Amino acid sequence: MNQERRSFDVAFKLQVVKMVQEQGLTVTRVCQELKLGETAVRRWLKQVEAEQNGQLGIGKPLTPDQQRIRQLELENRQLRADNELLKKASAFFARELR
Repeated sequence: MNQERRSFDVAFKLQVVKMVQEQGLTVTRVCQELKLGETAVRRWLKQVEAEQNGQLGIGKPLTPDQQRIRQLELENRQLRADNELLKKASAFFARELR
């Protein structure tokens, strides 16, 4: 009997985390009410806490700041790779002109 794996968007995950952090509900109660697994909710809590402390969480970033940082890091890697390619190309053509 295979259960289909559910996926949740970032807004839902943050809402669940706020229920635990701000409303003072227990993880068990939130999981029972929303029919969620405790492991997933505890992982979301750890991730948000890590991101709020400026660390990288596991998986996709949940907070907007971490999402933006991840996007900028990806863009930075791409620009560095492009820059290396341009350096190699200019060195190649400089040798060809001699």
